[in-house]
Amino acid sequence: MAWVSLVVAGLFEMLGVLMINKLHKDRNFQALLLLLLSFGASFLFLAYAMESLPMGVAYAIWTGIGASGGAILGMIFYGESKDWKRITFIAMVLGAVIGLKLVS
Repeated sequence: MAWVSLVVAGLFEMLGVLMINKLHKDRNFQALLLLLLSFGASFLFLAYAMESLPMGVAYAIWTGIGASGGAILGMIFYGESKDWKRITFIAMVLGAVIGLKLVS
């Protein structure tokens, strides 16, 4: 269950990153509320996962999901570069996340 919670925490982290961009563009209360709720949920799920997973592994996977997911969502929703080098390095981060899961 800890691994599921960790993935959910990473997904909420991705949503939080999207909300940072939305708040920057829209400057409204709804975006601020969604930002606070998504990061709050992310931290709660991360804390739950860290009850049974080592801190270093949990944090590395959480940040890997958040960083990669944020970059991918930026490509999809905000027209950020889809250069093959960028995609390669995102794949390397995701590969490292999977590798940590396999050895933990």
